[in-house]
Amino acid sequence: MDAFANQEDENGVIAESSAFVKGELPAEYSVPPKVDSEVEVLHEKVTKQVIKEGHGQKPSKYSTCFIHYRGWSESTQHKFEDTWQEQRPIEMVLGKEKKEMTGLAIGVANMKDGERALLRVGWELGYGEEGSFSFPNVPPRADLVYEVELIGFDETKEGKARSDMTVEERIGAADRRKMDGNVLFQQEKLEEAMQQYEMAIAYMGDDFMFQLFGKYRDMALAVKNPCHLNMAACLIKLNRYEEAIGQCTIVLTEDENNVKALFRRGKSRAALGQTDAAKEDFQKARKYAPEDKAIARELRLLAEHDKVVYQKQKELYKGIFGPRPEPRSSNMRSGNLLILIWQWLLSLFYGLVNLFKRKSPKSD
Repeated sequence: MDAFANQEDENGVIAESSAFVKGELPAEYSVPPKVDSEVEVLHEKVTKQVIKEGHGQKPSKYSTCFIHYRGWSESTQHKFEDTWQEQRPIEMVLGKEKKEMTGLAIGVANMKDGERALLRVGWELGYGEEGSFSFPNVPPRADLVYEVELIGFDETKEGKARSDMTVEERIGAADRRKMDGNVLFQQEKLEEAMQQYEMAIAYMGDDFMFQLFGKYRDMALAVKNPCHLNMAACLIKLNRYEEAIGQCTIVLTEDENNVKALFRRGKSRAALGQTDAAKEDFQKARKYAPEDKAIARELRLLAEHDKVVYQKQKELYKGIFGPRPEPRSSNMRSGNLLILIWQWLLSLFYGLVNLFKRKSPKSD
């Protein structure tokens, strides 16, 4: 059986089937979403409305939480931060958060795994009297609106942040999350699986990876890259192709010849109608896995697609311009005319020859 055909590989990834329906991409909010759910007062300066229900328990003090969020100034509707756009969840240790995130932390402490909510935070528990004029850019005395998702959390009594862990501890924690994600993937719990993969990736942040070299970097990439690939597999199943392309491209930045990344990016591009780019990915993947049947199948499907498109275009152009007429009678008249002209020229030629002979002087 080939490497991509519906089986679990060494990284716990199950390859997707060939057929996908093109779906809508998730909206990229430029303003806070409108939410109709009940308003829950968490604090005098913090309220919450549930956008998507979560599951399980809520984190306790000193839990290490992994979140995605978008933040706006309520009065100006200016979006000052978006971790989804950066494809990088942040870590927050409850009880040890930065001062400007006090209100956000109160909201997160009242959420469950996988829950997404809209939080409204008074300026006193946000960026305060002066605001922030660097990054992020927040006006003075700005009440804040957050759309936040609790991806997951680790219960740690001592509140140990990633920065306090050894390299081995961080890689080990990420690997455990990856394995948990693989189990959820097998159970078709795709959203929950992605939460585990995102938490694993959060342990392997850019600041951490930048410091690694040699065997430690190889160890980290052996966990990080499969998580991005597994995320891509989930996203493809959910028809979120643009996001899947982003996950594959991250892997290809580190390993430009990664066959799985090329294969899954090619499938995503094909689903979006980017057939030339998809073909380029599949052809490069085939170079490194020439016997793989899944890659050959996708290239064959693209070739058949191109053939169908060509036939449709041919019929379309035929319908626009119509068949070219055959001017038979005109051709016959043109042929007769040419014959007459040729005969006249021959007659003129022989006439001139005879005239020349009569006028030329006789030889001695």
